[in-house]
Order: sequence, then structure tokens, then C-alpha cells
Amino acid sequence: MPIDAAKALSAAPRTDEISWTAKDVQLYHLGIGAGVPATDAGELRYTLESRLHVLPSFATVAGAGLPGVIRALSAPGVDVDLAHVLHGGQSLVVHRTVPTQGTATATARITGVYDKGTAALLVLRTEAADADGPLWTDEARIFVRGEGGWGGDRGPSARTTGEAPTGEPDRTVERRTREDQALLYRLSGDDNPLHADPEFARAAGFDRPVLHGLCTYGMTLKAVVDTLLDGDVTRVRSYATRFAGVVYPGETLRIRMWRQGSGRVRVAVTAVERGEAPVLADTVVELS
Repeated sequence: MPIDAAKALSAAPRTDEISWTAKDVQLYHLGIGAGVPATDAGELRYTLESRLHVLPSFATVAGAGLPGVIRALSAPGVDVDLAHVLHGGQSLVVHRTVPTQGTATATARITGVYDKGTAALLVLRTEAADADGPLWTDEARIFVRGEGGWGGDRGPSARTTGEAPTGEPDRTVERRTREDQALLYRLSGDDNPLHADPEFARAAGFDRPVLHGLCTYGMTLKAVVDTLLDGDVTRVRSYATRFAGVVYPGETLRIRMWRQGSGRVRVAVTAVERGEAPVLADTVVELS
């Protein structure tokens, strides 16, 4: 079996030093659609160094090293075909406001290997800290198609946020993705050919290259911050989602938001042009 669960779980954590600058933050923000309109005061918080605030989801690309999906596949005990891999979900806990530039130590390890029948599920946890203490903790959940069925632990349900919200959302916004969105976003570190190479995408079962799930993840958090938090990135404490479907560059995201008290927002994201096809589900933003 290409995945040796015992070996993956017992492997020593991988520790790397990561660093980033304001330009890395700006590039990430542009990659998730910031800067439109270019002179808008709200957008300048993401694009102009003298006013720069860091959207917490930048943590998923900070240091421009291997993205969580690829890091998991390079772990001991894991030997699989990248074309069979899907990013199933992502969660992020922010311990402090992410600085516009910095150096940190990122420690990553596989914390779960589950048998989902037709697929294996890997959970990669990364903890980042600098000289002042913890910065963030993120978890990537990675499905590997065709690698399940060995009789292992099925693991927890992906749906851990309770029942889906009902009733009319408090706010609904639409965000159109650009035709070149994936090409720009991949410059922040995730150069998986699934997002750029038509032949690779077809081999993986898609009509054409798809947008990075983490790009949609960032676009959605930005919409919540801009729409409900008046641009205050410091209020985001945690953010979790399940990737329910793909986005093709050029499509429009419909982002529905439900307030649940003063400290929680539920979100659902669909692709408008494909009949409201689900994109992000079980999505929760926790606020201070």
C-alpha cells in the first residue's frame, strides 16, 4: 500500500524556517483578487505598503514553501500520485495578528491517516511561531483517491460545524474570478500543475485547470472581512472550511453569510455559472 499509516504518524515533525516580506503579502492579496478598484481605500489596505494589513489566510502561503498538500505527500510513509490528490479541507487558528513581514519556525507533522473507503484522508498540522511566541496553527485535509479500503479507522466526520444555516443569509456578495487567477495565485508558492497545465488537469479528471482551493478560501475570507468586519483583519480568530467542489478560473463565486451572534459567521460558497454548484461548505469564521 503506498500509504503506510503507522510510518506516517510516527515520523518526526518537519521543522523549517520561513520568512516573508510585505511584497509577499501584497502578491498574495493580488492573487485572491484584491486591488479592484485599484484606488479604493478598502483595497489599498491590501495592496499599498504604507497601509498594509495582512489577511489571516496569508498564513497558508507564508514563506512560499511547499503548500500543505505537497508537504503531506512528501512525508515518510506516503508515496502517491499527485494526480490522485484532492484538497479536502482547511482550518486555521490565528494566535496573534500576522505581521506584514517576519521570520518564523514552522513545524509540520501528519496527525491523522484515515480510511474513507474509496480514498485515504491525510491530516497535516502546521504550527508557526516566532520569537514572541505562537503565530498560527493550520490543518490541511488531503484526500488521495484510490488509496482507501485497507480497513483502517474512518476518522471523524468532515461535517463538524453542526447543521447548515437556514433562512435568508444576512449578506450575499458575488466575486468574479479572473481567467488568469490561478496563474497569478500560484506565484505565492503552490505550483501544482493541476492549476495551470491542461494536460495534467485532464489526466486528473477535469476539463481544464482548476483554481486553487486555497485561493477560493482566501477570496471568501476577504469577502467576510470586507462585508461584515469593515476590513478589520484582526478580529478573525479562526477559519475552517470543507472544499465541496472546484472553481474554474473566470467563474463567479456567490458568497452567502449568516451571522451567528457577535462572534461567529457561517458561510456557503457556490459557482454561479454552474447552477450554484457547491464550492465551499461547512465554513465557519470565528471572531473576537
